[in-house]
Amino acid sequence: MEITSREAHAVNEEKSGGIVIWLTGMSGAGKSTIARALVARLQTFGCQATMLDGDVLRTGLNSDLGFSDEERTENLRRVAHVAALFSGEGFAAVTATISPEPEHRANARRIVGEANFVEIFVDTPPAICEQRDPKGLYRRARRGEIPQFTGVGSPYHPPLRPDLTVRTHGNSVEYCVDDIVRYLVQARRFGSKLAQIDTTARKRA
Repeated sequence: MEITSREAHAVNEEKSGGIVIWLTGMSGAGKSTIARALVARLQTFGCQATMLDGDVLRTGLNSDLGFSDEERTENLRRVAHVAALFSGEGFAAVTATISPEPEHRANARRIVGEANFVEIFVDTPPAICEQRDPKGLYRRARRGEIPQFTGVGSPYHPPLRPDLTVRTHGNSVEYCVDDIVRYLVQARRFGSKLAQIDTTARKRA
């Protein structure tokens, strides 16, 4: 995407304002792919942006946690606190976690603070998520190797009132990222004086 001088100036003007962009959705929905592309887009504008991937954090910071209800809640509590630290330093922290329960997302919003939190539902039909299965997790869950796997042994409860919903099925990654950037600008969620960014609408995949 070609960045205009107006876009770069508009985002640079407010890059000191931090935000947490919390992507929620089922495994295989496209959260990590969208998060990486969004971080790259914001960095192109000159923003400080970073991605916090739930799977990656589980191999390090949260490697002591399993997948019981209590441990999932603790995992997401830690993710929210790390995201809040980045936000406090002026970063756009883009998280990619399943966060299947409404209380998980509500708790993250409380930790970060309403003014700096954006909940985005990556809405992809469960059948499509399982068909994609990029990490082979659904296959393992169907074989009984991953108990309580969200979408197989444990339910995913979609947000009823997310700040934004993006649909990956039938839409390109860039199309979804455009939707998110457009929301941040129009809702004035990334800096109080952020000027209008002329995002070019992307074609559907």
